[in-house]
Amino acid sequence: MNRRFLLKTISELFVVVFTGLVSSFALSQVDTVNVLMTTSEGEIEIELYLDRAPITAGNFLRLVEGGHFDGSSFYRTVTYDNDNGSPKIEVIQGGPNQGDGPFPPIAHESTEQTGILHLDGVVSMSRGEVGTASTEIFICIGDQPGLDYGQPRNADMQGFAAFGRVVRGMDVVSAINNAATDQNSYLEYTRGQQISEPVMIETVVRI
Repeated sequence: MNRRFLLKTISELFVVVFTGLVSSFALSQVDTVNVLMTTSEGEIEIELYLDRAPITAGNFLRLVEGGHFDGSSFYRTVTYDNDNGSPKIEVIQGGPNQGDGPFPPIAHESTEQTGILHLDGVVSMSRGEVGTASTEIFICIGDQPGLDYGQPRNADMQGFAAFGRVVRGMDVVSAINNAATDQNSYLEYTRGQQISEPVMIETVVRI
């Protein structure tokens, strides 16, 4: 390998690594960041708790800054009337719905670790098994303690990873929660919860 090419490659690699470290350090120095989500039903402003849930909030912010939420949707609404789980909850769920997503799944930050409980307006990550959260989020309507660590909503008792809270636009969240649904679902668990006309997430930007 040519020595000049090798030095150039090492230099470029250093720049990439250094830039990543600087970006991570900068995020670690910030307690909260706000983002504005513009939907077809109106605006939702969300405060992200980077200090308390750095992995989960950082992953969400990386998705936002990469434009991965733009053009996605809220496609599921869970109410006390249509919920098929226990304890019953009320939330709306949405996101890019990209399967594996653009980044690897993230480590689970439980509410026991972060202290961010699933209160009214709290934003959290959807998941299957622990450590599989990637792109999909949900927003709580009313306090939902059944989603916290130690509760039996999931058999693993680990709860979900909350990372932010709606500070403006809960009227929009409520409107989405009241959207008409149909019975179509590939899972019995989500039967009756799919929004008939998904609410578009037009853009999400840091403000």
